Amino acid sequence: MATIDVKSATGKKAGTADLEESWFGIEPNVPVMHQVVTAQLAARRSGTHNTLTRAEVRGGGAKPWRQKGTGRARAGSSTGPHWRGGGVAHGPKTRNYAQRTPKKMIRLALRSALSDRAAEDRVLVVDDWGFDAPSTKAALSALAALNLEGKVLVVLGDDDVVALKSFRNLPSIQTIRSRELNAYDVLVNDWVVFTQATLPGGEPAPAPAAEPAVEAETTEEEG
Repeated sequence: MATIDVKSATGKKAGTADLEESWFGIEPNVPVMHQVVTAQLAARRSGTHNTLTRAEVRGGGAKPWRQKGTGRARAGSSTGPHWRGGGVAHGPKTRNYAQRTPKKMIRLALRSALSDRAAEDRVLVVDDWGFDAPSTKAALSALAALNLEGKVLVVLGDDDVVALKSFRNLPSIQTIRSRELNAYDVLVNDWVVFTQATLPGGEPAPAPAAEPAVEAETTEEEG
């Protein structure tokens, strides 16, 4: 299990934190990350584009001119795609771009992305931002003290409202709730900054949690 220094908002060392191996120490699975990110971007598409086919455009009921004797090419309708105002051939239609992605694959992509950033020493842990009131100036000072450059993803808890308001006006900073953390936002940013409260831990162990319930049932049967 790797250990990382915890910094204060002034850039000084405030302790250490353990990076869970299952979150920050696995071998990044590039194909899974690609598939999950592709599905995530596809789900953002509204899919409301629509064009009219020759059967949907208005008009075209009457034959434009008689079949013979005009010297022009024969035409049966004015709704063809080669006519001005006619329908569109093979044009886009309204559709849903969402792709089904298993939850295990989504979690693996997130862990792969975090492990990739951790391998490049692009993960930072702050004990607490410590902003008394929303202040973009204070947020800039904290970023400068932490030597953060480029695009930064700041992971906040639901109660970090002051920090959220302090960072939201900075164009190179993206804030996200810890429960909304995803592979795409991790990969699209140069740095990922957690607080000690939002730092991901290991997977819950189901076996130890189930043992007390079994023991309780056994005790009741004996009684």
